[in-house]
Amino acid sequence: MSEKTVLVVDDSRIMRNIVKNTFSSMNIPCVFIEASNGREALGQLEKNVVHLVLLDWNMPELSGLDFLKKIRAMDKFKTLPVIMVTSEAARYNVIEALKNGATDYIIKPINEKNFREKLSKITL
Repeated sequence: MSEKTVLVVDDSRIMRNIVKNTFSSMNIPCVFIEASNGREALGQLEKNVVHLVLLDWNMPELSGLDFLKKIRAMDKFKTLPVIMVTSEAARYNVIEALKNGATDYIIKPINEKNFREKLSKITL
């Protein structure tokens, strides 16, 4: 498998590092790019070819859900896999994210088992 680009979007640097480390421990060849909010993430999508987005919900400037709605409205990102990685555990939030185009949903705290399970459903 060739190296894939994974965009990690979270306003917490610590959380971005945890996501990257968990992902890296699965030995999937990838390059990480980061954004600390949805607006920054949009910029990263414009500049890079991204194969997967790992997206937090609660962020300043542009929330994960608003970012998701924006990219799903653009043809070139309609099929981009987006996994919400968030502490928003309410059933309502999960449904809202999936309804707006999230590929899947992981509730923090994250672990390798959760990631493996979700990634097995996605063709990277």
